[in-house]
Parts: sequence; C-alpha cells; structure tokens
Amino acid sequence: MICPRIVLAGTNSGSGKTTVTMGLAAALSARGLTVQPFKAGPDYIDPGFHSAAAGRPCRNLDTMLLPRGRLLELFSRSAAAADMAVIEGVMGLFDGAGALDERGSTAHLAKILAAPVVLVVNGKAMARSAAALVAGFAGFDRRVAVKAVIFNNLGSEGHYRILREAVETETNLPVLGYLPRCESIALPERHLGLTPAAEHGAIGELTETVRRLTEEHIDVDRLIALAAAAPDLPAFRPSLFSSPPAAEARIAVAMDEAFHFYYQDNLDILEHLGAEIVPFSPLRDRDLPAGTEGIYIGGGFPEEFAAPLAGNVSIREGIRSAAEEGVPVLAECGGLMYLAERLEDRQGAVHPMAGVFPGVTRMGKRLQALGYHTGRLERAVLPGVKGTALKGHLFHWSQYDSEGNDHLFSLRLEKNGKLFRDGLARKNTFASYLHIHFGTNPAPAKRFLRTAARRAGRK
Repeated sequence: MICPRIVLAGTNSGSGKTTVTMGLAAALSARGLTVQPFKAGPDYIDPGFHSAAAGRPCRNLDTMLLPRGRLLELFSRSAAAADMAVIEGVMGLFDGAGALDERGSTAHLAKILAAPVVLVVNGKAMARSAAALVAGFAGFDRRVAVKAVIFNNLGSEGHYRILREAVETETNLPVLGYLPRCESIALPERHLGLTPAAEHGAIGELTETVRRLTEEHIDVDRLIALAAAAPDLPAFRPSLFSSPPAAEARIAVAMDEAFHFYYQDNLDILEHLGAEIVPFSPLRDRDLPAGTEGIYIGGGFPEEFAAPLAGNVSIREGIRSAAEEGVPVLAECGGLMYLAERLEDRQGAVHPMAGVFPGVTRMGKRLQALGYHTGRLERAVLPGVKGTALKGHLFHWSQYDSEGNDHLFSLRLEKNGKLFRDGLARKNTFASYLHIHFGTNPAPAKRFLRTAARRAGRK
C-alpha cells in the first residue's frame, strides 16, 4: 500500500513536536490536502489539537498495547482515505519501555510503519552543538530513517542560519525550517499535561497562527516530497475489521469538556461490531439519549467541572437509574470518578456525583499511578469472565476510597511486585482507572455490546 507519511520525533519531551505537528497539519490542510493525524502512545490531549488542525479525528498508535499487525491495520484503515499521514511521536525519539527496551518508543513505531522521521529540536541557546546532537540521533540506530530536521523556539533568523549551516554541513541532513519563539502559540499546561483543545477558548485562532508561522518558516513542499518518498506500507493480515459484528446496540457516549478521553479507534471498533454511537453531555443534557441500551463514559477532567456536573441532577439520576436497571455501563478513569458517590476536588470541596458506587474520589497532590499495567479479573464482570486479562494504561491523580465496600473491586493489577485493586463492578456496570484499547483485545467490546443487546431483548 502506497501511503505518504512522516513521523515528527523530538529529542526529548518539550522539544515542540506537538506545535510543529499541529502547524504542519494545518498548513497541509490549507493546501487542500486531506491529512490524517496520529499520535504515538496513550496520549488523549495532544490528539485534540491535531484533530482541530487537520479537521478529522487524530488516532493513537501504541506499540506497547497494539500487536504489530493490528497497529498496521488501524493505521492503514485511517490513512487510506488521506493524502498524507502526519504522526507525532512520544517523548524523545528513542525513549521507550526501559533503558534498553525500545517498545513504546517513537523509534519502534517508525520502524513498524517504515516511515521517514523528521527530528524536532528545541534550538534555544544552541549553536554548533546542534550538529552533534542531530548526528547522535541520526546514527544511534540506522534502522530508524532520520531524514531531516526542524528547529523550534528560535529567537531570530540569524540564529536559524547558524544552526542550519552547522547541521547540514556536519550531518548531510537537510534542515526544513523552524518555528520562532512566540508566546501566542505556547500551549498551556496543567496536571495531566496540556490543557485540552476542548477547553481552549480560541482554538481556531491558535490553529491559524501556527499555520501562518509554519508556512512562513518551514519548507512544506520539501516535507511533502519526503513523505511521498516513504516505501510501501509493510504487509499485514487484517483481523479487527474483518471480524463479523457482535450485536446491535445503541450506546450513549459521554462527550463534552469534562469527558473526551477516548481512543477514536475504540469508537470505530464498537461501530464495526454493531454499536450505534450517540454522544451526550453530562454537563448540559438533562436526559440520556432516547433508546439508550449501553453507556460509555471515558476519561477527562471531571474535577475541573465538578460543580456543573453536580448541578446537573437530572442526568446524574438518569445514569444511576440506568445502572440500577442493569443497563451496561463502561467507565474509565474520569468516568469512574463520575460514577462514585462523591468527588473531592483539589480545594477540598465535596461534590455529589452519579452515585452508582458508594465512596469518594479525592484529587491528590501527586501522581497516583502512571504506566502500562496488565491485570486479571477476579470474577465475571462486564468486560470478561473470571481470569480474563486486561491490559492498559494508568495515569491519574485521584484516588478512590470505597469506604469499606472492598467487595466492589474485581480487577487485580500488579506491577513490580505492587498490588492495585481496581475494577469497580456492580450489576452490569464496570469502572476502572485502566484505559484499555479494544485493538489490544476486542473481546471486552463484544461482551459490552452483547450484554446491551441481550438486555434489550435481542440476541
């Protein structure tokens, strides 16, 4: 399969690859090209900016969660309808699962996709040393096709000329341009990373500014040519979208500023398996969508919207009633926080939530969990039977206090000898801090839909 594609990799976190990716997606789209953006790893926030810039949903590519064939299947399915795929890496180019383990790294992803890599370098306070840095990255693993460089955060055109001459002379790699230091395109941050695009009051203005700077300072034509020179996509055997549907069901998906952490591929897999996806807002809608047969509440920032979520009593009661009646409810991280009885925010204020589960979630002052985990279900619940393995990613600052109702836990997670109890389960409701990707194992998605269809009286 011919697929023009480029990976934008950083030397480290904070190099500016998110801004560069956003600018290129916007610039390419402005030329009339259909751009499919991707993000390496389990990030939910950066994809929001890329979706806004490209005008189509950004998708995640995670080599820690997705087997090679399924990753290629998901990539090719989305990229097939686009003129070009733009893939933002994660952390630094070679940062992966461990000191000597490339899994999960941008380099690992670039190898699987056989994609050319453009290295994004924060050039602030650098001169000829930039050439040494680039040479080191380009030569570290020759199986990674580092093809060009883009600088970020430069103070002047003169500074750029020095960096370009040093890099091009010493490494023979082309420098495609730079983005200048500009406060108006700095992306605001908070405890989980960047503030989401859904909360950015001027996302259109930001996108236009980054696009203009990209057009002015980066050779977009050379980047298009570099992407077009990518080899054919490696062969793979389809498995996700070649499987038959599981069951038809109308699934209400929480989608607003408070809840928007979803893998787009998860929603696509659900639709392929027979789901009718119907978005709703726990912030604004008073009722669940008519005919709801299942509910999916992803992650997000309920702590930032605790007061309006608490104030929408009607939808909270509707979700609690649906769960009591046996409607299957699948919730992740922020969704777990919403389904608990109470939420205590960073200021110590306590807000009533949906109350499907007793207890309280409290925002901590430090990160509670981060990284990939595999656990096993201790009893039969919505995602699977006893002993089913669930693999996913944890990243949260809150902590759930069951207030003595430990019988609700159904998932045993272990990492480095440390035990985590997770997976609140009651009737057909399952809530966990673990973010899972249905591309890893579609069985939980199938079971979710079959439970919804069976309860609705369909086989």
